[in-house]
Amino acid sequence: MTADTREFEGQVALITGAASGIGRAVALMLHARGAKVIAEDISPTVEQLARPGLVPLVADITRDGAAEAAVAAAITHFGRLDILVNNAGIIINKCVVDMTREDWERIQAVNTTAAFLHAREAVKVMTPNRHGAIVNIASYAAYQAFPTIAAYAASKGALAQLTRALALEAIDHGIRVNAVGSGDVITNILNDIVDDGPEFLAQHGANTPIKRAAQPEEIAEVVAFLASARASYIVGAVVMADGGMSVPAGA
Repeated sequence: MTADTREFEGQVALITGAASGIGRAVALMLHARGAKVIAEDISPTVEQLARPGLVPLVADITRDGAAEAAVAAAITHFGRLDILVNNAGIIINKCVVDMTREDWERIQAVNTTAAFLHAREAVKVMTPNRHGAIVNIASYAAYQAFPTIAAYAASKGALAQLTRALALEAIDHGIRVNAVGSGDVITNILNDIVDDGPEFLAQHGANTPIKRAAQPEEIAEVVAFLASARASYIVGAVVMADGGMSVPAGA
């Protein structure tokens, strides 16, 4: 089954971390395929996405009430919510012994707690319609680790398990919950850590079996599939889109 160019006509989507990278690509792709979109991000640059049917929302997703306000914005502007994409994410590269509690808790707040809160509020408004899809952006780091990514790996592992548990709770209400196990994607997520984040990710991606990092649009395609009726039998899955990074050596 191939994608209909207007397959999300009549549906409303909320995407977090939508100002750049994967989130921006998802927002634009779903909008191009017919969805009305709330694009949420802490960066005011998300306002550059404004156009008919696409409403930017500048917000700190870790704040109390942010999830409720984002879901309310979807209802206020477009009357419903059908799709939630929990994309916002941050990373820190520190060994555990060098990490402060504040470092740890900031990663969990953005990557896991905000996703939980947005999913909780989304399920509340999707349930009466008995229809909805939630897609969480996880990572190969949900299953694999290397030095300096303990906080990030823990947050993505938690997000994968949140995906599975919520999927079992939500499916009786017609709501499918899945995740994408993303690999290295050329985005700005590392810009606060290295001099040239996209270049670092491009080089790191060269170590995967596919020998390259992904473009944001490649991950957006997986998100769009999981959010669509084409994925109607996929429930509680973490679909790996990591260029083979998660395949065990020698497999």
